Amino acid sequence: MKKSTLLKTGLALALTLTLTACGGGNTKKDDAAKKDGGKDGANHSVALVTDVGGVDDKSFNQSAWEGLQEWGKENNKEKGKDGFNYYQSNSDSDFLPNLNQAINDGFKTIFGIGFKLQPAIEEIADSKKDNNFVIIDSVVEGKENVASVVFKDNEAAYLAGIAAAQTTQTKKVGFVGGQEGEVIGRFEAGFVAGVKSVDPEIKVDVQYAGSFGDAAKGKSIAAAMYKSGVDVIFHASGDTGNGVFSEARDIMKTNPKDKVWVIGVDRDQEEEGKYDGGNVTLTSTLKGVGTVVKDISGKANEDKFPGGETLVYGLKDGGVDLTKGQLSEDVLKAVDDAKTQIIDGKVEVPEKPTK
Repeated sequence: MKKSTLLKTGLALALTLTLTACGGGNTKKDDAAKKDGGKDGANHSVALVTDVGGVDDKSFNQSAWEGLQEWGKENNKEKGKDGFNYYQSNSDSDFLPNLNQAINDGFKTIFGIGFKLQPAIEEIADSKKDNNFVIIDSVVEGKENVASVVFKDNEAAYLAGIAAAQTTQTKKVGFVGGQEGEVIGRFEAGFVAGVKSVDPEIKVDVQYAGSFGDAAKGKSIAAAMYKSGVDVIFHASGDTGNGVFSEARDIMKTNPKDKVWVIGVDRDQEEEGKYDGGNVTLTSTLKGVGTVVKDISGKANEDKFPGGETLVYGLKDGGVDLTKGQLSEDVLKAVDDAKTQIIDGKVEVPEKPTK
């Protein structure tokens, strides 16, 4: 497996891939590349296939779509064929048909947004060697037309754990995951480790909804957690997390004395926490999915697609982070200290939950 580590280039998660550029010149090879969408990128088109939850999930898929739209705008592309587009997956069974539809519609570079698309991309890549594929949050090995992207979500989640532990008044915090697996396990492991690093006596209630697209289930889980005394919930559950926000807002509107918080995921979810009189979003973990989509689309547009590479993004690279949100100055200092220790290698954040 080839791995690339990306360097941090700014506060806005502006990440640059370190890749080998192809040669230039007016050769037949270059003309063919241009015709296929390389070099000048005149005909290059990019699509993404969503995980369940859709491009309006206010989280993972939405971040990816926002990044692709930015790429389109900067390259004078329009939504649709010959430009950029997305294919909505309402269930796992939609992944392979959507990938095939994107190919049939003429898109050259296709992103699979979420680890659950890994089997479908691995299946289709060998028979569609003229296409570029990108799998987010998983790894496909041994295929030169597939780039794999992995985030160190556990590092950002560790910071979220510190924020939760420093904020809770009840010494009870919660974690709501979408579906159990390696990726969400990283969120859980990092969060619990961060909480326990502050106070081992704080109780962490961990529950999974079994879905990334069930807001009603998220609301139900959150209601039970808050009723049990939990006052801070970190969700890593996509659209399911909208139910967590909904429950927290309802509590604050009906009984503002019972202060409760939500920690958002993947993008700044401050807007999701707003209600008349306040905001329940304590902070959010950031994951540069949109930046990755935009950056790799740009590389593919220049005939520099990182096929066969596994690209790793963590705190050190600026690929994950935590927002300032409504954290107090004392909590921000604790978070910043922990961030420095992780970057310096003094703290190693676990990737797997302790069972």
